[in-house]
Amino acid sequence: MLISSPAKSFVNYLSGIAGNTTKIYRTSRIFPRMNIAFIFRHRYKVPQAPNLTGGRGWQFFMGIVKFLRAMSVYPFGFLQRVLFLSLGLSLGISPNAMGANPANAHPLIWMMPSPNGDGQSFRELFENPDDWKKTRLRIDVLGYADHWLDKQFSDAELQAWLPQLDKWGIKLGLEVGAIKPWGVTGDKTFNVNRKKWDRFQAAGGHIYALAMDEPLAASRKNLHEPPEYAVEETAKFIALVRKNYPNFIIGDIEAYPYFQADELMAFVDALQTKLKQMNVRGLDFFRLDVDWMHFRPGDPIGQAGWRGVHTVEMECHKRGIPFGLTYWAADYPSLKRLNRSSNETWEASITHQGEEYASVGGSPDEYVIESWLDTPAHAVPETTPGTFTKSVLDFTQRFLPDVSQSLPKGF
Repeated sequence: MLISSPAKSFVNYLSGIAGNTTKIYRTSRIFPRMNIAFIFRHRYKVPQAPNLTGGRGWQFFMGIVKFLRAMSVYPFGFLQRVLFLSLGLSLGISPNAMGANPANAHPLIWMMPSPNGDGQSFRELFENPDDWKKTRLRIDVLGYADHWLDKQFSDAELQAWLPQLDKWGIKLGLEVGAIKPWGVTGDKTFNVNRKKWDRFQAAGGHIYALAMDEPLAASRKNLHEPPEYAVEETAKFIALVRKNYPNFIIGDIEAYPYFQADELMAFVDALQTKLKQMNVRGLDFFRLDVDWMHFRPGDPIGQAGWRGVHTVEMECHKRGIPFGLTYWAADYPSLKRLNRSSNETWEASITHQGEEYASVGGSPDEYVIESWLDTPAHAVPETTPGTFTKSVLDFTQRFLPDVSQSLPKGF
């Protein structure tokens, strides 16, 4: 049977993603608000879909959509979902226009060990891989600050370690500067950072995400500049990343309650507007670094408490931006000064944060368990109380018990 060229190209496209249906399903549930076309084309290296855009393409798509929507009874629901997304993407149709945001999605889980001790915790993960097998099954991203990764480890170490992440099915995420005292403009900061990123990639690392380290806060605290300055320079930085590293996900981290919810969302809106004017894709996620010690009674900036954090989450969702939350031991420095801390303090503290945020209905799209403190002292083994991987394993089992371990990692 002869098949027309456009139809044949689409059949070949579907064949190319047939082996990726499990990946597509898991990813779309993990990060529902992310640009699904980006996931197809970059995260799983699925080939660019054939060009069937235009009036006839849209009519063809809508005709098939009517058929697929009729296939709503299980077990056809999953097939419906895969074909629906695949066909729409092949025609260049926005995932939002296709209504591609499922409910009750599984979040993305980041694990970011402490850089203290010259990177001892990060090193332990790769030198003792058998000591955190269960934890690996429960995380999606291993994160680290790019300047520490660049400073603490040799080329030989990175060449031995970073390719291992692909074998484990774990992505590499970097926390990076966008506006800093050493890089007061987006252009300057980008040019400094890109040398590190290129080094990591030359060592066999595949960078998945960049999380900008509080450009709004740096503009105010360090540079004494207004929010408009932060918008302008952050947009420049993002534009350079999009142009030179189009496969990277990029999002922003900001401090709360140093900034209140209305200030944060005003910044996000202004940044998104600026990027749109520049014809640059906007934020892929927005993450809060919460100093929850300010939520104590009588603290003037923390009166909104965890409900204020939840407000930011809901406002991000209204804008179609995935919301992330950093989980850390905000009380550890105070307890340490009082000689009341231990390695177990870390896990108790992130568990407390998890319970407090869940109690107000909080449910991030992105859980980031991150330490920049001198605790926990060790990353492994995951069976020993007080280690970092033990805390990650226990936290995810407690707050995300339905995270699937039935699929091979990487799917």
